[in-house]
Amino acid sequence: MSELVSLWNEPKLALLWMGVGYLLGSVPFGLILTRIAGLGDLRAIGSGNIGATNVLRTGNKGLAATTLLLDALKGTAAVVVGSYAGPEYGLIAGFGAFVGHCFPIWLRFKGGKGVATYLGALFPIAWKIGVIFAAFWLATAFVTRISSASALTACAISPLMLFAIDMPSAGIVFLIISIICVYRHKDNIKRMINGTEGKIGSKG
Repeated sequence: MSELVSLWNEPKLALLWMGVGYLLGSVPFGLILTRIAGLGDLRAIGSGNIGATNVLRTGNKGLAATTLLLDALKGTAAVVVGSYAGPEYGLIAGFGAFVGHCFPIWLRFKGGKGVATYLGALFPIAWKIGVIFAAFWLATAFVTRISSASALTACAISPLMLFAIDMPSAGIVFLIISIICVYRHKDNIKRMINGTEGKIGSKG
């Protein structure tokens, strides 16, 4: 908890690093890459999301993988850069990167779901929990073939695991991130309940 107390004591510095993280996270790589590849506006394809899952709906697996990697690296870069000022600033910069991906100012605050950026921010903070996140995502994807179900499962597990390894500050921050992630998936949750949620690799 000491990290969060430090942020409270230095609010201007905390806001600065959150802003740095936000700017890093707000770069819409999926949208940029699909336009460079001549695939048009990603927001007019499939779910309209700017993340890797929707890029995959274009049929370009390489582009989807590149988007996934770059979206994850936004979170990693924010944490690493912020950590030079202290671990608490790395944590808040990672949070900012996630928010930036979900609500980028350049796209009128209509961004992605933030799952890759979540994972990218998690790895430099607690890489073992990052591995667990990835394992739960892959296991759930293998069973359900539903990306949103995989993301929600992994996001539910990660904060609990951070608390379990005695990282309460990171646990609180990633719990907040997980709550935002669930909110961003609200439409997916409705479709899963109705049995109409698309499968991984589907065009719809």
